[in-house]
Amino acid sequence: MYRSAMEQLNKWKQKTNKKPLIIRGARQVGKTWLMKEFGKTAYEKTVYINFDNNPQMKELFSLDMRIDRIIMGIELYVGHKISPHNTLLIFDEVQEVPKALSSLKYFNETAPEYQIVCAGSLLGIALHQGTSFPVGKVEFMDLYPLSFTEFMRAMGKEQFVDLLDKGDFEMATMFRQDYVDLLKYYYYVGGMPEVVQSFVDNRDFNEAREIQECILAAYEQDFSKHAPNEVVPRIRMLWNSIPAQLTKENKKFIYGIIKEGARAKDYETALMWLTDCGLVHKVYRVTAPSIPLKAYEDLKAFKLFLADVGLLGCMVRLNQSVLLNGNELFKEFKGALTEQYVLQQLKTVKGVDTYYWTNDRGNAEIDFLIDTGNEVVPIEVKAETNLKAKSLKTFCEKYNPKMAIRTSMTDYKQEDWLLNLPLWAVEKKLSSF
Repeated sequence: MYRSAMEQLNKWKQKTNKKPLIIRGARQVGKTWLMKEFGKTAYEKTVYINFDNNPQMKELFSLDMRIDRIIMGIELYVGHKISPHNTLLIFDEVQEVPKALSSLKYFNETAPEYQIVCAGSLLGIALHQGTSFPVGKVEFMDLYPLSFTEFMRAMGKEQFVDLLDKGDFEMATMFRQDYVDLLKYYYYVGGMPEVVQSFVDNRDFNEAREIQECILAAYEQDFSKHAPNEVVPRIRMLWNSIPAQLTKENKKFIYGIIKEGARAKDYETALMWLTDCGLVHKVYRVTAPSIPLKAYEDLKAFKLFLADVGLLGCMVRLNQSVLLNGNELFKEFKGALTEQYVLQQLKTVKGVDTYYWTNDRGNAEIDFLIDTGNEVVPIEVKAETNLKAKSLKTFCEKYNPKMAIRTSMTDYKQEDWLLNLPLWAVEKKLSSF
């Protein structure tokens, strides 16, 4: 299965002064597979250590931080010598042994010749629990579910991806129905690797849904297993409220939807837990669309999205029959799936921060603003072909951005002040910024 993150890993390998790499991401987005595949294709040897329920490794790292002794212990554990320059060391579920996480500082300072890649589904949470973290001594990479482009490749449609890579939208438009059909599949299947692989192999929507349900059940088990007992009920309530939050006309997160009378301070820890797990993405409102957008964050106003559009469809029990009903799928639940889809593609565009904007009166909203570093680009998301863009026009008249994007089911078209972008081309076009 093609993952664009492999290119990032290969760039990391080529760096002269690389630091240990930590891959962050939600459970079951493919971190373990990616690390093993990277070792298989880019190194002569791979040493894989899973720290989950591994008392030997816990004891090894608990004694001291002498790297020569740690390496000797790992060699005894795996049964062969480790040659640092042609061996990839993989530390999986590294949050389970905090001292192993702390050791990365000493690997970087005293033994930088060892090439180490780490991952852990709950790593973000570990960093909030007093773990001695090697600040400045590691690098990070974020892994997300498969993007729509990666999904098309998995489906054997590389030529459709190549067409978008070339920017030949005139020819791509000739095959719009092929792209739309693939996009429908993606809305339902999503980008979780196990679900995608099952669908690629069997083309069975029921089987895909069963795997999604298993993933959601595993997340629920994580709540009970890893979160503080007193927070678990609030995590569950907040998590289960997300579909209702996204199917509102105004998708700003409202605590009162979780429970009548609920307040932000009661759910701060639960929200941080879900965010640190990578299970949800917060998109903050900005008070002004100026660079850098982060300086204008309104921390009290945000939207909350899931990691994957397929999991959102599973949570709302989206029936596969909607796939046969023209383009109704894109409008389901007040466009919630479409806004989730666009956010998911934006997350895969490296170096782009995502926000949203409303005016002071609250009668104009831009679904997403992205900060490219050089400019702010407003993006209006339309789930259908009704393209009245009153909010976008209001925004552009007031702030005069260099570029504005409206993404919908209509064809690609560059107008004076606006780029009409088909939903199926969102990721590829934004990657070129």
